[in-house]
Amino acid sequence: MTQFQGSHILSVNQLDLDAVQKIFNVASRMSPYALRQKRTTVLEGAILGNLFFEPSTRTRISFGCAFNLLGGKVNETVGMASSSLSKGESLYDTARVLSSYSDVIAMRHPEAFSVKEFAEGSRVPVINGGDGSNEHPTQALLDLFTIQKELATQGQDISGMNIAMVGDLKFGRTVHSLSRLLCMYKNVSFTLVSPKELAMPDYVLADIENAGHKITITDQLEGNLDQADILYLTRIQEERFPSQEEANKYRGKFRLNRSIYTQHCKSNTVIMHPLPRDSREQANELDNDLNSHPNLAIFRQADNGLLIRMALFALTLGVDTQLEKYECPVNWYSRKAEL
Repeated sequence: MTQFQGSHILSVNQLDLDAVQKIFNVASRMSPYALRQKRTTVLEGAILGNLFFEPSTRTRISFGCAFNLLGGKVNETVGMASSSLSKGESLYDTARVLSSYSDVIAMRHPEAFSVKEFAEGSRVPVINGGDGSNEHPTQALLDLFTIQKELATQGQDISGMNIAMVGDLKFGRTVHSLSRLLCMYKNVSFTLVSPKELAMPDYVLADIENAGHKITITDQLEGNLDQADILYLTRIQEERFPSQEEANKYRGKFRLNRSIYTQHCKSNTVIMHPLPRDSREQANELDNDLNSHPNLAIFRQADNGLLIRMALFALTLGVDTQLEKYECPVNWYSRKAEL
């Protein structure tokens, strides 16, 4: 991808390593604004259409907050029932109308490839916030950004690392997109841990194999984590199953707590999760007894998501070189600036 300005961000397949690094470079410059050490009004007057037709907390609010931090305003539509899609309006028609009210659109939809269909009718850039079980490109970018930062503190690179992906790898769109981004690097070892029924899709496996990476596929957690530099857990995507009963078969199948981590992982293995983690007793895939563990990176992940989404807005709207020009001081007390 050579041109960000005015472009849709629909799939990680659009990106090459140079594009990814450009996003990361801009994201790193966003940290003072996210921490309220400074502010920028570079997008003052611009409007984000935040269209979330599937339940979301972190991603929806992160997109909105990212735009606000650049000085822009946010208009939200939440839920299918509150939109004209429930009246039979096509995605194309919705896009044609709503893009006239916005300068950029972030969209989530429960059906695979629906955001691409919407983008075909949009007159402004569209950023994919997740389309069914297909992709979640901004999550994959923030995950990769997190991996790069976490490994750097240990003197490691992404190339040559070992990543264990655990849980629902069939419906977990975050691992699909992240795997494709990791294919850009060299000598990555993948350990894929899931029930056979929830294994990584063949087309993702093909991408990994074609990139020359090593893959280990197993349905056993124990004995398969001892080489992992990154341990990436996912929840059971119960909303993608044909019935709740089917989803319940797999809930709680793989759990990580402090005892299991200490017994089966390296002392510096980084723990990641795209959130939300299912903390209900019958699931509890990532135990609260890890909350104070220094290698638990899940909240650093979420913080990085804000930086990545700010960077994507700045790049698609062509203001990434103007951030400092529109800087001004923060005139209220913020404890964030002290952290």
